[in-house]
Amino acid sequence: MKSILIVGAGFAGAVHARCLAEAGYRVQVIDQRPHIAGNVYDYVDDNGMRVHAYGPHLFHTKNTEVADWIRQFGVFVPYTHKVRARLPDGQFAPMPINLDTVNMVFGTDFTDAAQVAAHLARVALPIAEPANAAEHLYSKIGRDLTDLFFRPYTKKMWVLDLEDMSAAVVKRIPLRSDRTDTYFADDELQMMPRDGYTALFQALFDHPAIAISLSTAFDKAMLAGYDFCFNAMPIDAYFDFAEGELPYRSIRFHHATSDDTAQPGWCTTNYTDTGKLTRATRWDALPHHVVRETGRRTITAEEPCDYRDNAMERYYPVKTADGRYQAIYDRYRALAEAQAARIAFIGRCGTYQYLDMDQVINQSLAHVRRWLARQ
Repeated sequence: MKSILIVGAGFAGAVHARCLAEAGYRVQVIDQRPHIAGNVYDYVDDNGMRVHAYGPHLFHTKNTEVADWIRQFGVFVPYTHKVRARLPDGQFAPMPINLDTVNMVFGTDFTDAAQVAAHLARVALPIAEPANAAEHLYSKIGRDLTDLFFRPYTKKMWVLDLEDMSAAVVKRIPLRSDRTDTYFADDELQMMPRDGYTALFQALFDHPAIAISLSTAFDKAMLAGYDFCFNAMPIDAYFDFAEGELPYRSIRFHHATSDDTAQPGWCTTNYTDTGKLTRATRWDALPHHVVRETGRRTITAEEPCDYRDNAMERYYPVKTADGRYQAIYDRYRALAEAQAARIAFIGRCGTYQYLDMDQVINQSLAHVRRWLARQ
């Protein structure tokens, strides 16, 4: 039986591990963290709340194959995510921007999508080929909405001006002209694992051919003991930063306890001010997240920072308008291709991409199936 080493116990590593084990391979999974599930790891805190240790993770997809595959390993329940942005006047406006958001900001009284679409067309700037995030947003919603909802948030999150950021980053954000106030309305499947992500990963790894070692850092000397390695570690770290460092943004989490058990009607609040926090999450707004009733609720606020200032926790690859970091990654990818006979890089840090959960699963299923077909 061939033996495979997988570095990383998050979604990319878990999908590869499960598929390889079911195909008859012996799989050893290692992770430098003391837990499985990567960035979706969750736990129950002293307030009886299920808390996502690395920020809220909300499963949504258009891909029914991905949804069907992951539902093999746990019960999922419907969940429709809502976000509000706190405005300078204290109002809470729907995000993504919709009809009610436009009315709040401009003092209008629009009642249908056509009116909003016409208004946005009037305020939008005529930029045929946007070169960066600012120009993309200006071309869609104009300066006022861009500078209120996106400019301060972007500066806090990325330490970049919108003019320096790739348009691809903000193209992911939907914009609406009707009263739809749910965040992922374009995705047919929106759901959460009823028993949490950690339990889901326990089921994913529950196979006699899979062994897991936690609190275990990767060492290149390990490769000699395996037939192949799928590696989700930062690709620049693997190559000892030979082509330069790939930057990431990280998050410091600030947990607070509230005795107010009344939910406001949404889960996440975005902050449009210039303070250090970007958003806050009420965990009780998520289904099955009040695990034990204590009369207390946990609210978690997020403060972005450089990953080097947060125990090297890499969350978000930095994508600039000029593509300078992508160029560095491309050089690392060339180095990796030269070693493709014995190692493949996977996941967010291995491929220097920001990926939603369904994208990681889909990418990993496709990747491991191609690899198996070649054997």
